[in-house]
Amino acid sequence: MPIYNKLVRDLIPQVIDSNVKKFSTKILNEEEYIKELKKKAYEELEEYMSADNHEDALEELADVLEVVHALAEYHGASFESVEEIRTQKVEKRGGFKERVFLVEVEDQ
Repeated sequence: MPIYNKLVRDLIPQVIDSNVKKFSTKILNEEEYIKELKKKAYEELEEYMSADNHEDALEELADVLEVVHALAEYHGASFESVEEIRTQKVEKRGGFKERVFLVEVEDQ
């Protein structure tokens, strides 16, 4: 039996059960949850980085967003409040649309 030891989406146990497979799960405490959620963020971002077409990339970005939603909730905020902070940062510092690549800054 493969061992996964990773955070999965809430309905994965039902999916596994519907395939008549045996499995075991546990509910994480707060400390374990945030640790695993952060690991999941890296996992999903790595999967995005490995995507080799737009369709797969968008699928992985959706997974990244799901993790961002869960992280926001963990920190007592909504995704909308994170989006508001993002918008404020864009207004103050810009986004990444212009593809600016900073090479160096001279120290005085």
